[in-house]
Amino acid sequence: MKRQRAAARKDGRLVGIGLAMYVEVCGVGPSFVMRTSGGWEYSQVTVERDGRITATTGVSPHGQGNETTFAQMLADQFGVPSEHVTILHGDTAVVKQGIGTFGSRSQAVGGTALHMAGGKAKAKMAKFAAALLEAHEDDLVFESGQISVKGSPAAAKTFAEVAAFAYIPVPLPAGLEPGLSEEAFFEPPNNTYPFGCHIVMVEVDRETGEPTLLKMVAVDDAGHLINPLIVEGQIHGGLAQGIGQAMIEEVVYSEDGQLLTGSFMDYALPRAIDFPRFELHATVTPTPVNPLGAKGVGEAGTLGSTPAIVAATSDALREFGVQHIDMMLRPEKLWKIIQGGQA
Repeated sequence: MKRQRAAARKDGRLVGIGLAMYVEVCGVGPSFVMRTSGGWEYSQVTVERDGRITATTGVSPHGQGNETTFAQMLADQFGVPSEHVTILHGDTAVVKQGIGTFGSRSQAVGGTALHMAGGKAKAKMAKFAAALLEAHEDDLVFESGQISVKGSPAAAKTFAEVAAFAYIPVPLPAGLEPGLSEEAFFEPPNNTYPFGCHIVMVEVDRETGEPTLLKMVAVDDAGHLINPLIVEGQIHGGLAQGIGQAMIEEVVYSEDGQLLTGSFMDYALPRAIDFPRFELHATVTPTPVNPLGAKGVGEAGTLGSTPAIVAATSDALREFGVQHIDMMLRPEKLWKIIQGGQA
């Protein structure tokens, strides 16, 4: 990037580089922090008689893709297709307990509760399978919709067969109760702390003051990623929001306090043409505060992008004595700086 900036400046172009690093508090949960509501989360996992899995969770997604990620987690845990898993949320008639979704806690706290409840249900199911297969439960493998004996794949029962037996256990294995439904509460011992670094390159047009985002690189560390594609989508959305905040979106009032940007005819929103191709990278530093190692990624894209863009624009206008520019980066404001006026 520095070589590209140097070459552009040699040609008389106003190009700058900006860098921003962040550390965010996520996985909000410890009850000693959230004394009024509690910081735990709840989940219940039930293996139905036909082998399908139904899970309830106290977190309720609003675009994070939790239904997909949670179904994927249970499918991997039980060795069944993800389409055999149903995730229920957001209905107090169905979900008995829950704190909710905020502070990037869906996966770190809610996902952990789901994982724990699933582990309990799987352990009980293994006992029923062990009775059917006349094997020890520690020697069983849950895979491809079957439960088999390790080293003896021919000795196997389908997942549905074991589930059906759990509800009509004749004879009932010693020490067991019928049914396969377990619940779990997870209380995290601390918050999580994802971090990252965003680097951008901006060019400002000498004639018009129009800023153009040439390049954006985002390196984020959200711990262990359960579904990298969903994480990438969340970061894309966050970068779009951060770019809009820095370069395009602005609430404007008249001198007498009248809102001038009260509709989308007047309030600008970023479009695809306003973005470069995002270059995303990830480092993985698992958090020790939950068994998944997940830290959360809710606001990652917005945290580094906005200050990095402002820093890059300031760098582009360095020859005019600029050290800082307040958002929003309107072309008029930047043009005045170039012309020697005061922004």
